[in-house]
Amino acid sequence: MTSLTTKLTDAQKLAMSIRPKVGGFPVLAEVLRCTGVERNRWSLPSCQAIYQMKDGSVVQQGTPLVSGVFEIAKFDRDALITALRTDQEGRSTFPEFLKAAWEAGCIGYDVDFASRKVVYYGANGESYLEEYPAVVVNR
Repeated sequence: MTSLTTKLTDAQKLAMSIRPKVGGFPVLAEVLRCTGVERNRWSLPSCQAIYQMKDGSVVQQGTPLVSGVFEIAKFDRDALITALRTDQEGRSTFPEFLKAAWEAGCIGYDVDFASRKVVYYGANGESYLEEYPAVVVNR
């Protein structure tokens, strides 16, 4: 691994070790921000994440949600919000959240760690913006 990939994976491990089960995303986001991650772009259903860092960019390839040819669901804002709240309340795993977001017609999302905003996108230009709270992380 290069120093950027090591920096990212070490930060992810730290964040996962200290994040609470309920409302854990802001902790993960703050650890990544403090590590130098400025933005994160997720592509669904491929589960590819691109991390734009101060010193370069890193791609992290997860397990795709589907393979082959699939029709993309219509963007369902309410279903996406339900998936978000379920995850925020600690009632789903991250892979379950990604699957629920995909099934709600979300094809990807962008996280801006400086402004603490996430924008979720549909295939036809739809979007949903959500802000998350600032947290203090004691390392």
